[in-house]
Amino acid sequence: MSDDLHHTPLHDVHVSRGAKMVPFAGYSMPVQYALGVKKEHEHTRHACGLFDVSHMGQLIVSGPSPARAIETLVPADIIGLPAGMQRYALFTGHEGGLLDDLMIVNRGEDLYLVVNAACKDQDVAHLRTGLDAEHQVEVLDRALLALQGPQAKDVMARLCPEACDLVFMHHGQFEALDTQLWISRSGYTGEDGFEISVSVNAAERLATWLLEQPEVEPIGLGARDSLRLEAGLCLYGHDLDTRTTPAEASLIWAVGKPRRIGGEREGGFPGADVILPQIDTKQITRKRVGLLGEGRAPVREGTSLYDATDRHVGQVTSGSFGPTLSKPVAMAYVDIELAAVDTTLYADVRGKRLPMKVARMPFVPANYYRG
Repeated sequence: MSDDLHHTPLHDVHVSRGAKMVPFAGYSMPVQYALGVKKEHEHTRHACGLFDVSHMGQLIVSGPSPARAIETLVPADIIGLPAGMQRYALFTGHEGGLLDDLMIVNRGEDLYLVVNAACKDQDVAHLRTGLDAEHQVEVLDRALLALQGPQAKDVMARLCPEACDLVFMHHGQFEALDTQLWISRSGYTGEDGFEISVSVNAAERLATWLLEQPEVEPIGLGARDSLRLEAGLCLYGHDLDTRTTPAEASLIWAVGKPRRIGGEREGGFPGADVILPQIDTKQITRKRVGLLGEGRAPVREGTSLYDATDRHVGQVTSGSFGPTLSKPVAMAYVDIELAAVDTTLYADVRGKRLPMKVARMPFVPANYYRG
């Protein structure tokens, strides 16, 4: 593996546990451990998995009225986001496409952002260019761990009982293991769980403590991808990109109602003149949908889709075998007239046309803790 890859603060932990390391977004990351991808996936669904997501970008935006400032770059309702809560958001371009998706936490005095690893340098530049001189963008040097699964709450009850009072998309700062933890009740698996930001110096101590708990197994990128796909969650650069608008991506809900046509803060973000009419009129030519296969052969990213008349109608953007469902699952962009649930399409897999049906997402019901 190339020596110019970055290492997360938990790199030695992964290597010591026999992880298979691969390049990902400029980092050396674990793709799987001894359990293997399928068993890691199943363990997270039934017990609790620990993910290293320290490659993600962690930022602080500060200055006067940071929520009002950030709304010039995202279509989400951030002014209306209460302190101690987090919201999914999109960086949009002037032509309506998506530059990245991210999480924004209102910490009261400032905003805490988590952005995708492959986009973080351009996101920082975008923020520093787009915000005025009164606002500062600080790039944090912290580790980020995700504790996911139905037994995550049992582990957290031993680590930091106060954090168990959080509900889905709430955030707080706590003391545990002689260090400060920033904890959100959220994740990328569809399961209950916590995302934990911790100082670099304390990261290995925290990870080691968590991995000593009987419920917890380390989980790599392979299972992270199949888990998020079953949960119907997008991966930037695959299901989202600069050529795709929120309406096409089935992410209208990420555009806050106050920011839409007729809302109290209508528009005011890049690409609003493209994005808002699409939401208002529903005039789009393609849409992101979920697909379920009938056999066992996975339908991978890039696979072409056809209708019953052999007309090319779309392309798969994410695809895998779904261990929870025991069948292939995929996301794709298809012609809008074929986006209805139960529509049959045909995936071209090595010259064979395999039937798939448009399905509601998430494929596996979400188990977020809402109190």
